[in-house]
Amino acid sequence: MSFLGLGGAPQVSSEAKIQAAEAELDLVTDMFNRLVDNCHQKCITKGYSEGDLNKNESLCIDRCVAKYFEVNVKVGENMQKLGSSGAFAGRP
Repeated sequence: MSFLGLGGAPQVSSEAKIQAAEAELDLVTDMFNRLVDNCHQKCITKGYSEGDLNKNESLCIDRCVAKYFEVNVKVGENMQKLGSSGAFAGRP
């Protein structure tokens, strides 16, 4: 679907565009919050002895974020494959 109205797709109302943008923002915000929570729990020690991240914490955060996005991309690709094959519509 083209929100710019290009490509011969049917025109989408302004309200529908706003709702779609809000839904996408909600999804991105949720993903970001889960990323922060998960990587913080894995990488940051509970006893904050320093104001800044130490080297091990920084490396852990970098790896955690990279893995999180890699998995997110793979899941998205698999969901698209399933959607295009009709698996979500009850078809094999």
